[in-house]
Amino acid sequence: MTKPESKKSGVAAGKSVGEQVNNGSVDPACPDQSTAIKAKVMKQTSRENLHRRNTECEVYDDGTNTFFWRAHTVTVLFILTCALVYVTLLEETPQDTAYNTKRKLSCNVFIICFFIVFKKHTYWRFWLCVTVVYELFLIFILFQTVHDGRQFMKYIDPKLGVPLPERDYGGNCLIYDPGNTTDPFHNIWDKMDGFVPAHFLGWYIKTLMIRDWWMCMIISVMFEFLEYSLEHQLPNFSECWWDHWIMDVLVCNGLGIYCGMKTLAWLSMKPYQWQGLWNIPTYKGKIKRIAFQFTPYSWVKFEWKPASNLRRWLAVLGIIFMFLLAELNTFYLKFVLWMPPEHYLVLLRLVFFVNVGGVAMREIYDFMDDPKFHKKLGQQAWLVSAITVTEFLIVVKYDPHTIMLPIPSLIIQCWFLGILLILIWTVWRFFIRDITLRYKETRRRKQEAPADWDRPLGNGSTTAPSGRSKLNGSSETLRQRKS
Repeated sequence: MTKPESKKSGVAAGKSVGEQVNNGSVDPACPDQSTAIKAKVMKQTSRENLHRRNTECEVYDDGTNTFFWRAHTVTVLFILTCALVYVTLLEETPQDTAYNTKRKLSCNVFIICFFIVFKKHTYWRFWLCVTVVYELFLIFILFQTVHDGRQFMKYIDPKLGVPLPERDYGGNCLIYDPGNTTDPFHNIWDKMDGFVPAHFLGWYIKTLMIRDWWMCMIISVMFEFLEYSLEHQLPNFSECWWDHWIMDVLVCNGLGIYCGMKTLAWLSMKPYQWQGLWNIPTYKGKIKRIAFQFTPYSWVKFEWKPASNLRRWLAVLGIIFMFLLAELNTFYLKFVLWMPPEHYLVLLRLVFFVNVGGVAMREIYDFMDDPKFHKKLGQQAWLVSAITVTEFLIVVKYDPHTIMLPIPSLIIQCWFLGILLILIWTVWRFFIRDITLRYKETRRRKQEAPADWDRPLGNGSTTAPSGRSKLNGSSETLRQRKS
């Protein structure tokens, strides 16, 4: 759980005022001057966080530090020392070089990851260290030759490192097969495998990350178009039409997005009241407190507003592009590294992105929504972007022949038309439309100004404006212009 940003902004404002007092810009002996500057700073801070207060739920915390909020320096040091003493003095060292190498690397990874307990936010800092380790692993694979990289996977699992067997994914696409008298709907039942709940659960979690129905549906539909476009490269992209649009988009993805939006509505209305476990009198309350420990500390409703300005529009396009690229990396990495779809490493990668993706999306939204307070992109968002790009580079290096297979001309024409429409809408919305509106507003003001000058006074006479009123018009026009 993370503390809300509003508290951080308040602390930052307090520090800035304190620094002004200590640096001599405010006289400590003059309380009126110090109070005035404090009020000015707090007013500016409240103005910057006005939008955030409207979208963030209120949090009530009694100040109790939970287990995941405290640092555990002495405890982890004691456990680490006991483990090293056991390995050094009590355990007999195996003579297998490969086993010793794998165990040494695993121990180094655990030490790097558990080093984060010296600071707070233990859970999320743990996943930050896992992100760094995963990026280092990808860079190591990237710098290997294709043969060495694939054979290195045998150190993780001896079953890996062998080519994948050919499979037929398209096949018979009849919903009702009259030729099969035993079960005419056998094509539908053959698709009901473990990937159906995986699709549902994946899009449920993605909805919790993105927190926007339109963006989720756009990414879901766009990925199906990508599968149509790239089925000549990967055979598992070749699916029946009803598998694309009915099973995937409507049933699995659509139901996952719907349940995710319902969960978002519940999280936005849920009271965020945090108490220490021993401060709760009833056992039912203690159990609920333990369960809520793994829910967000506070909740912010994401309002992407892609059409509000060009910066947000380009940011939303970049988020959609990175999401689609990460989805494609899942299939291409399995193909180039010879990993079967049901392998546990594929599942671990998805679990990894579930834990780091939510934090990355929150950092991206803060950076895009409040650039004055969040002046730099967050660490987790930067690392997730680097991981996505590194995975794609591994795919390009390990199998450039598959990536460079010629795309059919009809698909190229469709994608070119779609990109052209997006460019035309962007130019019209953020350039031509804005210039037209500004021109109409300027013309309207010029037409209103002479009418205000010739407006009759109370005695029926008219006076020509002079001095300052000639430049600014009447007071009423000036008030309209200010508003």
